[in-house]
Amino acid sequence: MTSNELVELAVQALDDKRAENIVVLDVQGISLVADYFMICHGNSEKQVEAIAREVKDRAQEKEYPVKRLEGLEQSRWVLIDLGDVIVHIFHKDDRMYYNLEKLWGDAPTLNIESMLT
Repeated sequence: MTSNELVELAVQALDDKRAENIVVLDVQGISLVADYFMICHGNSEKQVEAIAREVKDRAQEKEYPVKRLEGLEQSRWVLIDLGDVIVHIFHKDDRMYYNLEKLWGDAPTLNIESMLT
């Protein structure tokens, strides 16, 4: 599965669980960690957990390994490492506090409208 296919799979999983303000940053050439950072939020811990589980389950259904999943216990900031794609799922309040979009402000964003069905 290519990075772009993985981004599309994750975007659809995020959207299906009603993740809000989905942003995909293209960090190729900016970060050595991954090609894409995905950032979104949920409005409660339960929603954050449901979003994270959906991303994990969809990746595993396609036999794509989840390298690391952190933060599910508190569900305030869940990080899912899919290799070339890192998914950050925040609780709304924590997303504003950490403001990763500003931290990675040099990265261009992907238009995800065509990925949403």
